[in-house]
Amino acid sequence: MIKGLPEPTDLKDAMKRAQDHAPYLGMAMEVQPELTALLAEENLKAALVFVNEAGAGAENVRQKLRQEKRALALTLAVGDLAGRLSLTEVVTQLSDFADRALDEALADIYATRYPDADPKGLAVIGLGKHGSRELNYSSDIDPIFIYDPDKIPIRGREEPSDAARRVGQQLVDALNARDADGYVFRVDMRLRPSPEVSPVALPVEAAISYYESSALAWEQAAFIRSRFAAGDGDLGRYFLETINPFIWRRSLDYGAIRNIGAVSVQIRDHYAAGQKFGPGYDLKRGRGGIREAEFYAQMHQLIFGGREPALRAPATRDALRELADAGRIDSDRATTLAESYELFRVIEHRLQMVNDQQTHSLPSDETALDRVAQLHGLNEGADLLALLAPVVEAVGAIYDELIASDDSDALPQADQALEAALEQRGVTQVASVAEKIKRWRSGKVTALRSAAAVESFEAVLPEMIEAIAASPNPQQALIRLDSLIDKLPTAINFFRMLEARPGLRDMLSHILSHAPVLAEELSRRTELLEGLIDTTALDLPPSVDELAQQFARCEDGDDYQMLLDRVRARVGEKRFALGTQLIESRHDPLAIAAGYARVAEAAIQVLTDATISEFEKAHGKVPGSEMLILALGRLGGEALTHASDLDLIFLFTGDHGAESDGRRPLGGTQYFNRLAQRMVAALSVPTAAGPLYEVDTRLRPSGTQGPMAVTIESFYKYQAESAWTWEHMALTRARPVYGGAEAREQLQEQIQAILKKQREPEILRKAVRKMRLDIVEHKPPKGPLDTKLMEGGLVDWEFIIHFLQLKTGEALHPQLGEAARGLVAGGHLDENMVAAHELMTRLLVALRLMSPDCDYPPETSRELIAKAAGQESWDALLNGYDTARQCVIEEWNRHLRPDPHEILGDIL
Repeated sequence: MIKGLPEPTDLKDAMKRAQDHAPYLGMAMEVQPELTALLAEENLKAALVFVNEAGAGAENVRQKLRQEKRALALTLAVGDLAGRLSLTEVVTQLSDFADRALDEALADIYATRYPDADPKGLAVIGLGKHGSRELNYSSDIDPIFIYDPDKIPIRGREEPSDAARRVGQQLVDALNARDADGYVFRVDMRLRPSPEVSPVALPVEAAISYYESSALAWEQAAFIRSRFAAGDGDLGRYFLETINPFIWRRSLDYGAIRNIGAVSVQIRDHYAAGQKFGPGYDLKRGRGGIREAEFYAQMHQLIFGGREPALRAPATRDALRELADAGRIDSDRATTLAESYELFRVIEHRLQMVNDQQTHSLPSDETALDRVAQLHGLNEGADLLALLAPVVEAVGAIYDELIASDDSDALPQADQALEAALEQRGVTQVASVAEKIKRWRSGKVTALRSAAAVESFEAVLPEMIEAIAASPNPQQALIRLDSLIDKLPTAINFFRMLEARPGLRDMLSHILSHAPVLAEELSRRTELLEGLIDTTALDLPPSVDELAQQFARCEDGDDYQMLLDRVRARVGEKRFALGTQLIESRHDPLAIAAGYARVAEAAIQVLTDATISEFEKAHGKVPGSEMLILALGRLGGEALTHASDLDLIFLFTGDHGAESDGRRPLGGTQYFNRLAQRMVAALSVPTAAGPLYEVDTRLRPSGTQGPMAVTIESFYKYQAESAWTWEHMALTRARPVYGGAEAREQLQEQIQAILKKQREPEILRKAVRKMRLDIVEHKPPKGPLDTKLMEGGLVDWEFIIHFLQLKTGEALHPQLGEAARGLVAGGHLDENMVAAHELMTRLLVALRLMSPDCDYPPETSRELIAKAAGQESWDALLNGYDTARQCVIEEWNRHLRPDPHEILGDIL
């Protein structure tokens, strides 16, 4: 006999202990005098027979089941306390009654809802202790409801899914709801797939598909203890037979073993009060408790049960015996675990008998602990603790060895061992990192639901954590890695790539530490990291023509949409690589800005060619006409940031009244306007490969009120006769980026002529000042490092340049740096304005990636930003920034104040 289990005694003695120490049992005796009398007469057999008759006079099935459950609870408790019923007999009777209760309640629901229908179409699958016929004295049942849409009866226009949902909800309520007679069983439906969103009953084929393709490791373990429990037996057995390969896999690969390890970490929950043995100890979840004995068996069943059917026993003690008999676990350990498990379950029943509560923890209160001990037949709580202490330690030690036997190169699963390993790997904020790792391993993260994903993740996790620990901002990198993992649709290839390419891990840690913009892009498209594998990825992009050739490569069978996706993917890789070049300090930000512009121009060329070709299939061509695209703003000036949009104007040559020659002809204006809209969509509408650029067409003639595309002649006429000064300022950075060479050359010449037109300096000055005032009013700086909009920032700098270009008609170069140098050479501009522009532009390019909110970046990123801006330190950068802005303010006051008494600060 196992030490600590009750010796057989009189039922009266057990009843006395129940009355003295278990209020719930005392109440059950009072309300069931006939049953209490049978027990007092030492007639346990007659009491068990009475249980089946306890609900004979009930008004309905619900009342009948509650009365029978109450009679069963009292009878089993007294027989258990007296040592006259074994643990096996108690849990088996409870489990069998649960099956019967489900069947009777379901039959009653069918009889009410569908009087003439066969009780077919819905099956109850028992999981957990119900599935293994080991129900606790006060246990929940954990069912899954499966239905066949073709067999479940329906009423009127009811859909099968609605019928199954309503039947399932009524079945839960029939057992779960409390009334004057109590309840039958608490019903926990959380073991079904995605319980927060899925219906209470699942269509059988959808459930099969889920378990075959998407189920988590803990769900595989849960189905070790699954069986058909009630309802349509054919349906239930079909479901379980079909998913049997999911439960019992003949070959267990590395990924599956790691997946099982991810389940084991859930065994030791971080309930501090319940982990330490003593008053308050959690007998179920605590170290060395019930779940560790159960999982020791289940882990070995998962590993060996696929090839050895004899090991598939659902009940824990049966499984331990079979594993030992097969030589899969040590027989002495199997005996220790089985005997410990039996004692734990008996004491667990004592805890639950007191008030019919589903509790697993020893009372923290001394008096309450004494009550449980005395209910069991001991003198006081100290005796109960003394009984349990060596057993808990023995189970804990066995389970410790199981966890410790995991791959030594991997991070441990157990809490304390994990934290120790993190400290050894240089992690400073151990607790927060450990919490993140446990969450990733919990099975709740979409990207880490499959065995293959867990395998690749666990393989790279130690080195990934080391890289993050060594990064400039470990905490920020960890937060962004967590966010990235959360957003990944799948993690398999991503982590396998990091495992194969250690250099990528370092780059990833830098991106996560410094560049939230790149981290966000990576979370949407992990394949962007693949683009960095090529050794040329960190080189500046080649010429526009070479880039266009790379982007335009297609495969046989590619249609227009596939080409769009390919171009977007390749452009996205180039832009991501340019951002990484900045983070890795590979190139001057000015050169990177020029690289961004070349990438955008090549994308425009390839996408416009493809869009025109697709458009011509339906509408043909307009004879004697062609499209031109004029870039302004930063693209015109060949210096984009990672966040820049594209300022474009669409023009066309030829007769606007001409008609296209396709099967669906269009007039010239309509033709090119539709084509321009298609072009904007090709550049900006997100596809499977993600978004590309924001396109701004508001700088076209007449702004948003005018047509998307206009003729060259209309453009010239508007610019010569109707354009505002600010539109000519924008035109100083105009540059044709698409169209025939001759048409582009003529367009550039016309723009130069418009810009060289004589202007009255005072009228020009007032117009420039008014435009700046409008910007001040409607677009204030976003933060202290808003390099564009701060007083003396890049907008003021640009306005000075554009004012001088239009005033003098000189240095009309779309690249601002070249324009500034030309104005300096002409004696119109302070030479320090060139250096001011370069410093602030470098800072702008860096901040768009590292501090897009224009606030001061984290301290760990400041030195990197300073280096990008060509400064020795963050303080030197701030001093240089202030000096540059002061230089701009002085030039503004020299050129643009209307009288000697007004300075830039008066309007800003």
